Amino acid sequence: MPIICSEEATVYSVHGSTFSAYVNPGRGSEQLCAWRLEVPARQVGVTHRPDREEVLLILHGDLTVTLDGVSATARSGDVVLIGAGSEVRIDGGDADAAAWVTTTPGLQATTSDGEVISPPWAR
Repeated sequence: MPIICSEEATVYSVHGSTFSAYVNPGRGSEQLCAWRLEVPARQVGVTHRPDREEVLLILHGDLTVTLDGVSATARSGDVVLIGAGSEVRIDGGDADAAAWVTTTPGLQATTSDGEVISPPWAR
């Protein structure tokens, strides 16, 4: 049984948040990608449209998720389903927060200004 220890995660800092990659094709996974997302308190996220579904499990803190123009607060233990093609923005709450994110390999996202992002943690 493969175990990926926390110190083995590949860490990326992008748009003010931290993405710690654990599972992706680069680590031998064929069908899943998973990472820990850390969002600082009051961090304003980047609006984007992912081309694949994503699932976020809030580990601690709270995040404001704006999905297709509707905002809601997700708290520790809550799960957020982001549909492929949805417009999403994830903002930090009053304290630092973390979420576990799962999707499929090859995820890309298009920002509101048209930039296409191919995050390395999903490859």
